Amino acid sequence: MFLLCATREDIFGVAAPTIRMIRDNRHRIDEAFRADRANKSMFLDIIRAPNKMTRQLRRMHRYGVLSKYLPEFGRIVGQMQHDLFHTYTVDAHTLEVVKNCRRFEYPDFEERFPVSSRVARRLPKVELLYIAALYHDIGKGRGGDHSELGAVDAENFCREHGLSERDTEMVTWLVRNHLTMSAVSQRKDISDPEVIQQFAEHVGDQDHLDYLFTLTVADINGTNPTLWNAWRGSLLRQLYTETGRALRRGLDNPVDKQAWVDKTRDAAIDILEGRGFTPGELEELWQERGEEYFLRERAEDIAWHTEAVASHHDREKPLVLVRNFSDSSVANTTQIFIHARSRAQLFSVICAELEQLDLSVHDARVYNANDGMSLDTFFVLNSDGQPIADDALRLKNIRDRLSESLASDTSYPDIVKRRTPRQMKSFSIPTETRMSVDEINNTSVLEVASPDRPGLLARLGRIFVDFNIELQAAKIQTLGERVEDVFFITDDQQQPITDPERCEAIQRAIREELDQQAVA
Repeated sequence: MFLLCATREDIFGVAAPTIRMIRDNRHRIDEAFRADRANKSMFLDIIRAPNKMTRQLRRMHRYGVLSKYLPEFGRIVGQMQHDLFHTYTVDAHTLEVVKNCRRFEYPDFEERFPVSSRVARRLPKVELLYIAALYHDIGKGRGGDHSELGAVDAENFCREHGLSERDTEMVTWLVRNHLTMSAVSQRKDISDPEVIQQFAEHVGDQDHLDYLFTLTVADINGTNPTLWNAWRGSLLRQLYTETGRALRRGLDNPVDKQAWVDKTRDAAIDILEGRGFTPGELEELWQERGEEYFLRERAEDIAWHTEAVASHHDREKPLVLVRNFSDSSVANTTQIFIHARSRAQLFSVICAELEQLDLSVHDARVYNANDGMSLDTFFVLNSDGQPIADDALRLKNIRDRLSESLASDTSYPDIVKRRTPRQMKSFSIPTETRMSVDEINNTSVLEVASPDRPGLLARLGRIFVDFNIELQAAKIQTLGERVEDVFFITDDQQQPITDPERCEAIQRAIREELDQQAVA
């Protein structure tokens, strides 16, 4: 019946007597039924159906057929997800992800998902994406790594339903790695060619990249309608694009980091020569800049920074630049560039003022030059995750407020004045921290997961000061009412923090500060 509904255009629904008949005979779906080749073939035909496939899966779920045919799916029916950003039970989320995968093929959704739609249409076998979506969270609630547990179930399904070895490998790999692309894009420095090279080696080929990209976009959009925004989309697109280039270049032919730096410098010089600068002047202006600046910043932004710094003659007075940027690489965020004398609480002051301005930081890059100056770039959105309107007065207010705060000697306690909202105090989930060493960039990686609250970044900045920590970069993400922030840090000698006792002391101070604030 479900296959007929999926393949016949003249069938528009299921009558009540038929529904009662289905429910009264669900007990017939037993081991023998599931082992029948005809039934297996019929289920795959539903997955491959050109029309109304997700509608039939939802019907099968509603009538209790899906959980009977796939007992592993039955174990996630009605299962709650105990976090602050999932809005669906596991089974409802799963079917929503399948639906999102299907939407990529519909012209009506091309404007919302332009890249995913193009990629999905060229997948060799789109049904593999649907099967991976159906199984990606099926291991939840059993303890252990749900990705690994789900991969086992997915492999069993594929083998029992006669999929080829190659197709089985693809589905199993997707389930096992369905969180990987999101984690890399939001927790690693994807402007670093070595990070891209490592991810490209993990993916292996363009087909795996295409399937994983579409599954990742569908998964995020099926978690919580508020989680997907232009910023997350831009991070995934950047990672997808750069990884594709690495694969086309060949995994045995990685990008030379110095060549990347030289290319960016040359591109910035070309822009600035058209604005009256000579190469000699630029070399003098850039002599205190490290290679990380040219590795991670775009030539257009370097030119923007350089021209403003060259025209700003009073180094004791902070320079603040603010602009909206519609380029897809920065996803309609507002860019804030700050050139100021480096001091202990600079990061805290900036973050506290942005908080007062009702702005959320989504990316931060900090460069401490050898001449005692700090070059900081922040990408911000409104606190609700939406772009800031292209309002000249609003942008001027942001610039003026930051300039005033940075120019004053106001102490930290007088900056953060907002209190934790009453509704946030009901979330008693303790702060989690983790530290590791990034061998590629020679930094320590500090991960902080905590319920969101006003002043969180500024408070973390104060702890960095207390422990003589130098912040090199930050990845800031808010998942509903929960933040999962990643900080790339070093000691005051620009070396990773490796002493176990010091690492534990830093993490303990963070947990105590944030958890104490939560109940204040």
